[in-house]
Amino acid sequence: MTLRLHNNLTRQLEPFSPIDPACPTMYVCGPTVYNYVHIGNARGPVVFGVLAKLLRRRYGALRYARNITDVDDKINAAASEQGVPISVITDRFAQAYREDMAALGVSGDSAPDIEPTATGHIAQMIAMCEQLIAEGHAYAAEGHVLFSVASFPGYGKLSRRDPEEMLAGARVEVAPYKRDAGDFVLWKPSTEDLPGWDSPWGRGRPGWHIECSAMAAAHLGQTIDIHAGGVDLQFPHHENEIAQSECAHGGAPFARFWLHNGMLNFGGAKMSKSLGNIERVHDLVRQHPPEALRLALLSAHYRQPLDWSDALIEQSVRTLDRLYGTLRDLADVPAGPVIPAEIEAALDDDLNTPLALSVLARLASQARQALAADGNAGEVDLSAVKSQLLGAGLALGLLQQSPGEWFNRGAGNDDDARIQALIDERIAAKKARDFARADAIRDQLAAGNIILEDTPQGVRWVRKHG
Repeated sequence: MTLRLHNNLTRQLEPFSPIDPACPTMYVCGPTVYNYVHIGNARGPVVFGVLAKLLRRRYGALRYARNITDVDDKINAAASEQGVPISVITDRFAQAYREDMAALGVSGDSAPDIEPTATGHIAQMIAMCEQLIAEGHAYAAEGHVLFSVASFPGYGKLSRRDPEEMLAGARVEVAPYKRDAGDFVLWKPSTEDLPGWDSPWGRGRPGWHIECSAMAAAHLGQTIDIHAGGVDLQFPHHENEIAQSECAHGGAPFARFWLHNGMLNFGGAKMSKSLGNIERVHDLVRQHPPEALRLALLSAHYRQPLDWSDALIEQSVRTLDRLYGTLRDLADVPAGPVIPAEIEAALDDDLNTPLALSVLARLASQARQALAADGNAGEVDLSAVKSQLLGAGLALGLLQQSPGEWFNRGAGNDDDARIQALIDERIAAKKARDFARADAIRDQLAAGNIILEDTPQGVRWVRKHG
């Protein structure tokens, strides 16, 4: 099987092979930790976490870095408003980010094994600035260090914008100390009330773009296999990363493959903090089953926009109800996870998660049809089907709970026992032809968001949330 990825640098679907066959490298742009992230910020970690799992299966190892931006003007503003050091803000929200991503299943072999922080790499950023100045690609002016866009003929090769369009799109500051309006900041001065570090250009702090270049080089080398992030980062952030990295490293390519996930739309507009139409992951994972949120994020191809809504979440909950219900009915069938070839083929096709999810649904349907045959499953090997169902879930980071944990979420054992007692009483009432009592019990349970399902294997119940 050959993994093929859509490389935004070439705008083509290309077969992937790493520089080092024993260990591919991947860098994903992480959060700026001044507040809780919105659900759109989670799409990249979830989708590229699926890719990380695939690469680790395929090559046996992966060196995966996802950074934490912990010095930024928004962080400074939040710290100033609360009267605390920036580390108080960044430590709190970096930890919240890790916990929220873990709730969405971004953990284990789908999580990064390196999480560099910007403040932990100031020395590397200063060294890169010095190298760029020495090579004639950057210059110092009034305590700033700026990259000279004109010095790099390849500028714009990722976003494929002409210089005037790039200048307009970047909303750059036209400052008197710039040689050209499009030159961007690598280092800037800090006043006494702002975080700062000593440098050859005075006390200051890094610009945003230099951070990722320095961290990627420090942990993954001059040329990395895959660089990924949201499509909104393609310009100017990723364009600037390419320019400063390749100029600092003698023209060596910065990243061989560039992957960009599409944006989430909410209420007909792109989800963004500036528009105020965001839904925070920190809130969502407390209001809905986190696995349903993960399924929703995987429901569209990663390069396409995704329309986010309560209806999408509810649909995802219902889908997982069916999948876990199937596994519950297969409880007595011995099986271990085996990832189906069809799942691997779907993911090899540029991470086609919608296709992979359709394979998962078909396997569950096949199992239910065999079960409905009341033991006459014919040639269907239920153990093999269950193994593939579990394996498909494993590849996608789904079905990682037991059916009991899924259906009983949010309630304790005492409540479960009460529900089962009512179900047993209802069964007895139906046998006694006391249908009024049986209906009353069903209504009582429904009022408590407990929905009964009469199946060939007996009465099942589902706890509805929301």
